[in-house]
Amino acid sequence: MLTPESAAVVRATLPVIGGAIGDITPVFYRRMFAAHPELERDLFNRGNQARGDQQRALAGAIAAYATLLVDDGPDPRTVLARIAHKHTSLGILPEQYPIVHEHLFAAIVEVLGDAVTPEVAAAWDEVYWDMADALVEIELGLYAEAGVAPGDVWRQVTVARRVQESPDTVSLELVAPDGAPLPAARPGQYVSVAVDLPDGARQIRQYSLTGAAAPGAWAISVKSIPAGPDGVAPAGEVSNHLHANAFEGDGLEVSTPFGELTLVDGDNPLVLVSAGIGITPMIGFLHHLRSAGTTRRVVVLHADRSPARHAHRAELRALVDDIPTAELHRWYEDLGTRPAQDRLHSGLIDLDGLDLPHDADAYLCGPAPFMTVVQSALLGRGITTDRIHHEVFGPGHEIAAA
Repeated sequence: MLTPESAAVVRATLPVIGGAIGDITPVFYRRMFAAHPELERDLFNRGNQARGDQQRALAGAIAAYATLLVDDGPDPRTVLARIAHKHTSLGILPEQYPIVHEHLFAAIVEVLGDAVTPEVAAAWDEVYWDMADALVEIELGLYAEAGVAPGDVWRQVTVARRVQESPDTVSLELVAPDGAPLPAARPGQYVSVAVDLPDGARQIRQYSLTGAAAPGAWAISVKSIPAGPDGVAPAGEVSNHLHANAFEGDGLEVSTPFGELTLVDGDNPLVLVSAGIGITPMIGFLHHLRSAGTTRRVVVLHADRSPARHAHRAELRALVDDIPTAELHRWYEDLGTRPAQDRLHSGLIDLDGLDLPHDADAYLCGPAPFMTVVQSALLGRGITTDRIHHEVFGPGHEIAAA
């Protein structure tokens, strides 16, 4: 925790530092990548850098952590779980935090100049190391829980099966080259996949485990991502590379499973809400619930562009049919010639008129605007914030507070 003197300085300067953090983080990344180009090439997501997502994510995390640190509110560590799981899936080590510290504080001085007095620098230094030490502690615990040495998360796997799930999505079943069973994962977790690209970069992305594989194997689904029409959003480097190059018999480098979006045990009903490729953790949940013979009520809600583009469409239907207490509602922007009917809807997702249990645990996965709308609707139906869990695409796409 901060000293009382530093807490007072941080509280007084939070509006200035917090207001400028969006200008500071791009300078930080520019300085760090100039000193360590291998980090941009081999560790950080170049797509998120190009879109500005990584910069916004870091800015938001620092501002949120500092605010919680000086306010009498929730434990500031509550904002770190998602970051810690992402870090461990990348094999981040404690000795990398001083690199971030060096270039972050140089960026603060570059942007704010004389406003950064020795007292201000010392106070915000405490903020950084409080946050870094908390992350290191959480991450070391995650490594230990996974049964691996810190940073030693990578393994070679072989693609055993490739299935075209929709025009732009393939699923890959992954097995150990020696036939040994891969480590078990909790429903909802993901693995990182590292690929060597033609320009020599080693880029890493995360993919949810769907639970559709044979025992001792893993399965992921990969959606190809074209470049955005605005020219700003780049094409999906890793996803498109896997689409073009990952076939039966090919090897991949993947991490140990991590991820904090896992099912809460209990008897409460479940509401699983997804859009597009956000269906993948829900498929993992449903495989687990079916195998466990659940008696919990399960309401599954999915939105997609069309039935043809709905990845895992038949599998989702079969899983719900196999769980006696489950029901499925779908929304498609384009139903084609199919008529709308009970539980099959045309247009965007709409929770009005649905019988949703107010004591349910709800899980959301999809684009941030979609989840913002759904969260607001769930809150309006009496499902409390602490029972709404979500997974987001990319580091900077948090859902808005209702």
